[in-house]
Amino acid sequence: MEIKSLRYFLAVAREENMTKAADMLHVTQPTLSKTLKSLEDELGKKLFTRHSFSISLTDEGMLLRDRAEDLIAMADRIEQEFITLDDITGGDIYFGLAESFQIRHLAKEIHKLKNRYPGFTYHITSGDTEQVTEKLDKGLLDFAVLCEKPNSAKYDYLKFPEADVWGAVMPADHPLAKKKSVRVKDLIGRPLFCSEQSWNNEIPQWAKDNFDKLHLEGSFRLSYNGSMFAKEGLGILLTFEHLIDCSKESGLVFRPLSPKQTSELYLIWNKYPSFTPIAEKFLTQIKTSFHKHST
Repeated sequence: MEIKSLRYFLAVAREENMTKAADMLHVTQPTLSKTLKSLEDELGKKLFTRHSFSISLTDEGMLLRDRAEDLIAMADRIEQEFITLDDITGGDIYFGLAESFQIRHLAKEIHKLKNRYPGFTYHITSGDTEQVTEKLDKGLLDFAVLCEKPNSAKYDYLKFPEADVWGAVMPADHPLAKKKSVRVKDLIGRPLFCSEQSWNNEIPQWAKDNFDKLHLEGSFRLSYNGSMFAKEGLGILLTFEHLIDCSKESGLVFRPLSPKQTSELYLIWNKYPSFTPIAEKFLTQIKTSFHKHST
């Protein structure tokens, strides 16, 4: 199976039209059709369903699309790494990031490295623990940032200098907005929004025996989306401080949880990484910086 064939396949999957995909790839339509037919013959599966004016993926096609995206990303990364292998002024680093106010520490380190090596380029993917560790395990990322302690058998890691503080985001006119902090009993019987990961981990640690009395109205991977539902009065969002605009003009307020609940943030990488020179430089730099914060 050739990488070129997979690139052609992904182009057609995105465009859902053979003519548009051929134009985008700068190949003739017969060449594109022949390549896709050969790919279907090689796999022994039908990948597309042809309609009058469009093309859609079969179940097998959707499976190949998911796998092909990772394969193409890896091929592109390998090619770029070899191009920049001897480039002492730059290179590429790939990060997978959780949503956290503490990401500012990482951004500061990236800025410092960018000043030292102007040719350095960074690539950011956002997601929860499951999403970013999957890409890290596949070799699509150099580093990932998690809001939970990583598996030390699989990953090496650094703890960020500060922890995130948990709280409740709600409309400014909500009855609980009058309180300085929010306790578990205040949330019982109220619709709550939270990430699925945190609802299964951090919130039970905080709520303890009262966790079963709390009601998850809906889960969001991104706190911003959850805040829009909270703003409409559909529920209270449980999230980290500073992630949501709670200025006077926003119409929202943040109230910390009581007792105080915090989450540590971790920069992780594979136990036996194949780092490029620029990734090695970054790791050395951030280890030094984080060590200074902790002493």
